[in-house]
Amino acid sequence: MSGRVVAYSSSPLLASRTPVWRSKFIVAGIALGFLALAGRAAWVQVFGNEFYRKQGEVRFARTLELPANRGRIVDRNGLLLATSVPVPSIWAIPEDVERDKLKLAQLAKLLQLPLPDLMKKLEEDERNFVWLKRQVDEATARQIAALDIKGIYQRKEYRRQYPEGEAAAHVVGFTNVEDHGQEGVELAFDKELAGRPGSRRVIKDRLGRIVEDVGEQVPPAAGRDLQLSIDSKVQFFAYQKLRDAVVENKAKAGSVVVLDVQTGEVLALANYPSYAPANRQNLTGAQLRNRALTDTFEPGSTMKPFVAALALEKGLVQPTTPIQTAPGRLTISGSTISDSHPHGVLTVNEVIQKSSNVGTVKMAMQLQPREMWDMFSQVGFGQRPQLPFPGAVSGKLRAWKTWRPIEQATMSYGYGLSASLFQLARAYSVFARDGELVPVTLLKTSSGTPAAGMRVLQPPTAQAVRHMLHLVTQSGGTAPKAQTMGYSVGGKTGTAHKQEGKGYADRKYRGFFVGVAPVEQPRIVVAVMIDEPSAGRYFGGDVAAPVFSATVQQTLRMLGVQPDMNVKPQILVQAVEESF
Repeated sequence: MSGRVVAYSSSPLLASRTPVWRSKFIVAGIALGFLALAGRAAWVQVFGNEFYRKQGEVRFARTLELPANRGRIVDRNGLLLATSVPVPSIWAIPEDVERDKLKLAQLAKLLQLPLPDLMKKLEEDERNFVWLKRQVDEATARQIAALDIKGIYQRKEYRRQYPEGEAAAHVVGFTNVEDHGQEGVELAFDKELAGRPGSRRVIKDRLGRIVEDVGEQVPPAAGRDLQLSIDSKVQFFAYQKLRDAVVENKAKAGSVVVLDVQTGEVLALANYPSYAPANRQNLTGAQLRNRALTDTFEPGSTMKPFVAALALEKGLVQPTTPIQTAPGRLTISGSTISDSHPHGVLTVNEVIQKSSNVGTVKMAMQLQPREMWDMFSQVGFGQRPQLPFPGAVSGKLRAWKTWRPIEQATMSYGYGLSASLFQLARAYSVFARDGELVPVTLLKTSSGTPAAGMRVLQPPTAQAVRHMLHLVTQSGGTAPKAQTMGYSVGGKTGTAHKQEGKGYADRKYRGFFVGVAPVEQPRIVVAVMIDEPSAGRYFGGDVAAPVFSATVQQTLRMLGVQPDMNVKPQILVQAVEESF
């Protein structure tokens, strides 16, 4: 078969003319397509760039916070009261989480969460980050990592530990899960302890793996360590003795304050009931409250030495001045003031030793109301303690111009005003420091030298009152149980009815004792309060004085103070009555 030649040039299709408009239409369509692509590129790259950049960062860029190590809290001897330890926390990117029901059920069990609660967390509106559980233990973290669930991650955080536990809880306080102070020193010095967190900007791939660091990394700045004036051994011993006294006397609560009157440092500040700062489940307000600073009460007979001191200072009496207290009652403005039993004629020394209401009122009524108010105010009553501590209260001391005669009389033996135990302890530093009111601090002083105090009384007056306080602890006084093996002590008991509504409860009392030791050269002031003892004894000399005795002995030994007595104390067996 011979080949046939086809003449394509003679094809009728090729020979036909193409309309001009069609070629122009095609070219225009191509041009419009390029313009659309150029416009879209301009929008993405220039005009809408911020939006798309943010969307890209949301999907792949992360700013990781680098937590700062919170500063340690240590006692005066460098022993740890609070420190931070690294712990893992579990978080997720919900949209990336692998929806394997078996693995998620195992994860919920390890996190101690019901599975529905876990699923709810993973379905929240925030799709890029959600905490599943903060601060889990290492064993749990390893088990979670072994599940190898896509979208579940771990991050290092810091958790506080408190080695002294309940004994120092009210001083140290605690932090929340964000490591911010919530109570005590942790709250008062939160800025100093917290430090400054750092940051790290990274890019992650679709599996959540870090593939690149972007930008400059900001390193975290650790918090500052804080050294308190507290002696952890004194604190623990005081807490232990207080707890035993509260339990033994079936009391509602109690507090102890120990002050170094040379430096103004707080050596112990304990309360019972207390709590474990690292385990605050089912915590109640009664456990949380720092009663020594936040609770106020009418100080009762512990005010009597201030009235005697003022009368001595004004030259109205001498320590041996006789005062007729018979028949043990005194009526002022229609109200009768009584002693627990009549004493007859007492010297000023004996008025304090036997806690005579009548003898104290007779001294007080020789004074002007303003003079008494000035005295009470100068030693700190009615004023908030100058401590950077949350919840410290000022108590109540009404203006002297409003005092009626009966109110002036009752204030002389501690009714009609209120104070905290801490205020009472600091006020007694006037007697320990030969008439100077010592400034107080919760931080250890650098020099350890005596702090400069404010002059309130002349030294002879303070020394005379200190002798009266010593008589209180001797035979015939209201607090022989305050005597301490090897050390001379002096102090004053107080027993006050508790306020209830607009009046006073018949069978609810607070018993307290405030004193100094050693008597000749005082080093410490110790104040003890027992709230609502109900085991049959409620006088301060019975329930609070023994705690004072044990705390004084242990504290002075730890401070290296040499004993000033070689004889054993003679404790009276019979019950000793005391005026309110």
